[in-house]
Amino acid sequence: MANLKPNLCATQHDLEIVNNCISKGEYKEAFTQLDNLSHRYPNDPTLFLLGGNCYIALSHFDQAILCYQEAIKIKPSFSDAHNNLGICFYESGRWDEAILCYQEAIKIKPDFADAHNNLGICLRELGDINEAILSAKKSVKISPALAEAHNNLGICFFESGQLNEALLSYQKALKIKPLFADAHNNIGNIFKANGQVDKAIKSFKTAIELDSNCKSAYGCLASTYEELGQDALAMKYYELQRGINEDFAQAMTLFGGENYGEAAKFFEKSQFADWQDKVLESLYRNSEFDLFKEKLFEFSKGTKHIRRTVAALSAHYAENFKTKDPYNFCPAPLGFVCHEQIPELLENNQHLIKELIKDIKMAGVLKRKYQFLAHGTAVEQSGGHIFKRPETSFKKLHDALISSIKRYYLQHQNKDNEFIRSFPNKIHFSSSWSIEMKSGGHLGAHNHPEGWVSGAIYLAVPKNNGTDGQEGGIELSSDFHQLPNLHDEFEKMIIVPNEGDVVFFPSPMYHRTIPFKSNEERICIAFDLKHDIRRFGFY
Repeated sequence: MANLKPNLCATQHDLEIVNNCISKGEYKEAFTQLDNLSHRYPNDPTLFLLGGNCYIALSHFDQAILCYQEAIKIKPSFSDAHNNLGICFYESGRWDEAILCYQEAIKIKPDFADAHNNLGICLRELGDINEAILSAKKSVKISPALAEAHNNLGICFFESGQLNEALLSYQKALKIKPLFADAHNNIGNIFKANGQVDKAIKSFKTAIELDSNCKSAYGCLASTYEELGQDALAMKYYELQRGINEDFAQAMTLFGGENYGEAAKFFEKSQFADWQDKVLESLYRNSEFDLFKEKLFEFSKGTKHIRRTVAALSAHYAENFKTKDPYNFCPAPLGFVCHEQIPELLENNQHLIKELIKDIKMAGVLKRKYQFLAHGTAVEQSGGHIFKRPETSFKKLHDALISSIKRYYLQHQNKDNEFIRSFPNKIHFSSSWSIEMKSGGHLGAHNHPEGWVSGAIYLAVPKNNGTDGQEGGIELSSDFHQLPNLHDEFEKMIIVPNEGDVVFFPSPMYHRTIPFKSNEERICIAFDLKHDIRRFGFY
């Protein structure tokens, strides 16, 4: 009789029981089953894989990573474990490690459609759009029925300005998976980019009806209503996107009523959303400078923060007290202002400028009916993302601007601050919009804390700049009228641009336009450079 070897792996029946628990959300029971099975089969890599899957479902990525690493230790060729480990690294902001995991999974299993798709998502987030498109195309070629891959390919096309191709990919995803909320939301973004705001709102609402947890749809709907001037609806959907927390809501009410001292207490009690930023801003607005500095160090201890809201407050503090910037995001930010010409705009008798102005006025770009920064003045701004539009003029300007920003980085690359050290490797714009001003138009002081670099390209400027030569110019500083000033000696820079110029600067910097009386229009395209801080593990 032959010697019978004991079974070293759990049976398919055992695994199905665990998988069934996970699919039902019965994670406690799944862990109980896994614990029992692991005592019988201590070296079964699939049990560690399933343990990792449980932890992923609970968003406990550190524990999931340990499970997948153990599975790979037992079975180095376990492609599913490499892929899922990549997912954990991606969700933890460790994107370079995620890419290596996806690549290893593909090396082991070249036809692994999910791994190709996940690699494409990671590359897309890092700004490698062309490589991301190639990965997504491989995924849909291997598995034409994978709706997520078609959706990801659509996002890649959208990011590269190929809106027709993006729409076709989203439609393929919905043909496979009609109730795919993300694809409906993404189609809404195409409608919005094309100025079809009613269709965009309908798509965003469809996404929410299909998936009440589709946070991106709440955000898209909120921003659309904000651009249309429907502030109450915008606030409603922003709150739904953020979630409900009574202490945070109370803090926001107190903050809005300028009761900053009490607001700070409720923000800290809430431990919700961006509560640390809000605590610091409340303390600073309340002139509790010592406590502001104390909390700044407390919140930064042990973590490398790159929060641009805090950077703006810290820069103001440094000038207010004429001391060193305690945050060191971008000390002395006026030294990082760029003002130069974009040569492509001036070539062929300003042909590109003329095309851009024509497209802004004639291409059906969604116009914001209200923008709180304009203070009721003669200002019109576009909605959507103008660099995502299909017109050739916007594509040409996009590429020329990227060249300008690359030159800027090379000029400053040896500077010792976080703004330069963590400068985006890939130039990718999170937003872009046109601003048309007539006589009397201006924008009040504001900043763009969600960006990394902000700026504007000037297509038309007033010929008459007033008696002081500054009307229609842009003023930059760390000063903001809603923050308490201890003196009036804040350093300022005023730039009066010419047609074909670009001005850009670190996004936390406050800036405003100076009103002008001239009858000529002032037309520019403003932009924010994207910086996804998860790549560096910051928050």
